[in-house]
Amino acid sequence: MNHLITAVVMTLLPMTALAVDDTPHGTPASTNIPEAQYPCVDSQSRATFKLAAKDAKDVKVDICGKKYDMTKDADGVWTGTTDPLVEGFHYYFLVVDGVSVIDPATEAFFGCGKMSGGIEIPESKEAAAYYTFDKNVPHGQVRECKYYSNLENAERRCFVYTPAEYETSPQKRYPVLYLQHGMGEDERGWSQQGMMANIMDNQIAAGKCVPMIVVMDYGNCGYSFGARKGETMEQFGASFTPIMLEEIIPFIDGNFRTLTDRDNRAMAGLSWGGRETFQTALPNLDKFSHIGTFSGALFLPLDQIPTLYGGVFADADAFNSKVHTLFMGMGSEGNFGSDRISQALRDNGINCIYYESPGTHHEWLTWRRCLNEFLPLIFKSDKK
Repeated sequence: MNHLITAVVMTLLPMTALAVDDTPHGTPASTNIPEAQYPCVDSQSRATFKLAAKDAKDVKVDICGKKYDMTKDADGVWTGTTDPLVEGFHYYFLVVDGVSVIDPATEAFFGCGKMSGGIEIPESKEAAAYYTFDKNVPHGQVRECKYYSNLENAERRCFVYTPAEYETSPQKRYPVLYLQHGMGEDERGWSQQGMMANIMDNQIAAGKCVPMIVVMDYGNCGYSFGARKGETMEQFGASFTPIMLEEIIPFIDGNFRTLTDRDNRAMAGLSWGGRETFQTALPNLDKFSHIGTFSGALFLPLDQIPTLYGGVFADADAFNSKVHTLFMGMGSEGNFGSDRISQALRDNGINCIYYESPGTHHEWLTWRRCLNEFLPLIFKSDKK
């Protein structure tokens, strides 16, 4: 196997040279490495991939749950084009003689529990404006922060967004949103795949949301469930909650100018991070007053709403007086049950806002849209 992997790596190396003189079958993807013309995306949202691998016997593109055969020309260059793909960000791999590898022409992203290739199938400029860099607005910073976890006896890392005015208003303190990734991803996801900083900058500049600090930490679910032998679904990622409560929040409050009361603290997450959000925030309403799940992996028994999370929903009036925002969203094609859960909560008297992203699946465009809908709801004075 080691000889096979070495051979595959050697055949991938010429890829960037290949792209220079080749006329692309569309527009090079924004997720490509510098000067790479492939993969490219045409006007019908089909992606075309190329790979120089003259000694390979079989090459496929593995994307969006489907594998596409690639064909080899006389120069040993493989080409393959997909069906029209859903707009948004997608992880993908090239499968070379049965070995799944990252396309050397793409940036690498942590997803699927490993480093993966990624491609952006673009929306219109108008639709994508809210997560697109705008040179005309002030820009915040995303900082990489390290701290030591006594619970894990190990180094941990988080990424922290501070708004543009954080540097120019040294006396001002800010509310904090703790924003979690999903299964098989990590603390890099929201600032890379999720375009979080652009969304924040654009909303703050437009006055749609209040300036806030956003904290993105590792949710202890960066591998796929089942990879750790004997681990149950209830155990998967559960170690994150005490770390959040006992270490992450104190670290952020001790190192940034935060507003430390519950009215100024929010938590939200996508997929498994949405599950972790409910598991962390709902039993600890003394610490959180704004809660959001984006395609949350919740799997709740809808006939038992009053008994869930220690009975937090049993007294709807009490819950609604404490929780200023309860938001649930998902893609219309995602089939993650957020619509049914939010309706069941409302049927039990719980104030719950539901958002459905039209035409999107369980992927990052859905979650960008969810964040964009969630941000204007939180930390508003009329909700306190």
